[in-house]
Amino acid sequence: MKKCAICGKTYIQSITRKKLRGKYNPTQKKKKYPNLQWVRIPSDVKLKKYKRFAGKRVLACTKCIKRLTKGE
Repeated sequence: MKKCAICGKTYIQSITRKKLRGKYNPTQKKKKYPNLQWVRIPSDVKLKKYKRFAGKRVLACTKCIKRLTKGE
């Protein structure tokens, strides 16, 4: 599933609207997915949020990966 294992971030749904003769015409619904990457969490992780994933390889969003590298 396209879901971050750490924070649980999933898709958001966006609706594009086109203006046609002064009125908005709803055209289509799109799902925007988070940028997920495979990352190996180190076994000596210090952050509490990542402790249960220590030493495992998980799908994480880029925001969680950035937070992981800054916490060390």
